[in-house]
Amino acid sequence: MQERFDEVNGLRLHVLHEGEISAPIIIFLHGFPEFSLAWQKQVSFFAQHGFYALAPDQRGYNLSSKPKGVKAYVIDNLVADIAAWIKQLTPNKVILAAHDWGGGVAWALALKHPELLEKLVIMNMPHLAVMKKHLRTNPKQMLKSWYAAFFQLPVVPELVCRMWDYRFLVNAMMKSANPKTFTRTKMQQYKQAWSEPNALTSMLNWYRAFLYDILKKYPKVTVPTLIIWGKKDATLNAQMAHDSLAMCRQGKLVMLNNATHWLHHEMPDRVNQIILDFAKEELV
Repeated sequence: MQERFDEVNGLRLHVLHEGEISAPIIIFLHGFPEFSLAWQKQVSFFAQHGFYALAPDQRGYNLSSKPKGVKAYVIDNLVADIAAWIKQLTPNKVILAAHDWGGGVAWALALKHPELLEKLVIMNMPHLAVMKKHLRTNPKQMLKSWYAAFFQLPVVPELVCRMWDYRFLVNAMMKSANPKTFTRTKMQQYKQAWSEPNALTSMLNWYRAFLYDILKKYPKVTVPTLIIWGKKDATLNAQMAHDSLAMCRQGKLVMLNNATHWLHHEMPDRVNQIILDFAKEELV
């Protein structure tokens, strides 16, 4: 696996990549509070199976550019980054796989630029219309999403996340995952990414910017879509997976009963094979 920087949409994106450049492209988008290395096992697997696999640090994360201000992180800007990047990479359609907030970008990109995508794979992130509905009408999901409300505060969330060697973020990941999912070495890599200048504020601004996006309308997705969902997700109600499937004109859902929000870490072999099978399916 190699790394490089790509100039895209006025930003520098740090990118991990592996495989033959001429091969079909599959892109992986991370969520909060991860970064490109979250996809290490996926990038290597798909490179070995005939794809050119890439995983960027999205804007605000790790070594990529971190524009200032909350509005820099509205969904249209996040989508514009990836859309422009895909156009730079290839004239062909790509497969886009994404998790958590990366999934939010992927849903929105599929709506705005379906011509760029051959297939869409979403892991534990509801369709944005479904997310809006549940945050407004589902008391259990409102309670589970308490941290998103906390992140709206200025300054305080950054202080809390940084205290005691990033204990808040470490616990948020380790305690919501199956045992032994994240090693001490892996958590050190995350801490290094979080310690990059302006990283915490930029990462949190993704949540703050969603207040500008929540009034948008998000219709059904026409790109063939696979949703993979860890049923033991502590922060996202599994019903949202089924509701999201209903927002796909060509969709399928695979529910992993023993996986949590961090399914691609916990069951990499299973997740990789599910994605590979979907990638190889002939389109109707």
